[in-house]
Amino acid sequence: MGFVMIVVAVTVAVAIEIVIPGQAVYHTGWYNVLIAASVLGALAAARRRVRQTRSTRARIGIVALVTGALISGLAGVASGLLGPDNQSFVGAPGQRVRVESLGLLFFPLASEGTPVDAVTLERPLHAPVAIAQHRRNVGNFILQTTPHSVVYVEARDLNGNRLTITQPTGSAFLSPVLLMAQRQTIAGMDLPYDSFNVPAARRIVKTVMFTAAQSVMLLHGGALLGQPSVLFAVEDENGRPLPHAVALSSGGRPARAGGLILRGSVADYPSVEVVSAPNLAASALGALLVVGGLIALISSRSADPRR
Repeated sequence: MGFVMIVVAVTVAVAIEIVIPGQAVYHTGWYNVLIAASVLGALAAARRRVRQTRSTRARIGIVALVTGALISGLAGVASGLLGPDNQSFVGAPGQRVRVESLGLLFFPLASEGTPVDAVTLERPLHAPVAIAQHRRNVGNFILQTTPHSVVYVEARDLNGNRLTITQPTGSAFLSPVLLMAQRQTIAGMDLPYDSFNVPAARRIVKTVMFTAAQSVMLLHGGALLGQPSVLFAVEDENGRPLPHAVALSSGGRPARAGGLILRGSVADYPSVEVVSAPNLAASALGALLVVGGLIALISSRSADPRR
């Protein structure tokens, strides 16, 4: 019975990595050493059991059990020791981001006020896979999208003419969507920020985002209650601050700063969490062999009235 319990324990331990993915413990040495040692112990126990057992059905059951544990254990150890730590990818609309050992993540095009499509995984010799907020297992990885706050920005001159926005340091040069991937502390608050250029006006605009809850502190500065806000600070093309160049755009309202009319609208855009997991096909095969082995053992005991 100890042999069977070891086999079941290995199978369950690996299955947990798939059902509850992304836990740091799966990548620790002791966890994977424990799985490997359990598999070796099962192999040694199975060898003794096969020698002591005369029933062909029982022998087949023992071999199936230990083979299933070996396959599941190898899948679990490979994921734990060789798989990367959890990764999160944020791409600009229309951008393709390469993920090592996985493929390309295609981030959907986006426009203000329009629902955003799912992120698509593109792999050689595979059909594209749409990734939404529910988990998608793609073999050795589990993928899931999570909402990430971005800022749609618009710039106009004082006559109301729309001006081109560029992001020289961003992942998409001409995108009007700021990913807000950097953070800074202002008045004790950890806030996301980004920047963009307005070449026609020779301006650099620093942008800081406040959530609806954080905007409550800015009510006297023009923030709307219950609405996220975007703080703009305009500099000249050499990065020097300009007079009267700080303004707040709350709830998507336009604000005037540094000779520009700026508007920032906060919205959700998907980021992708990539988590290493035991290979699904190998783990499923291992589990099926274990179940089949258990059935064979039980039926062999039932067929032998002396046991």
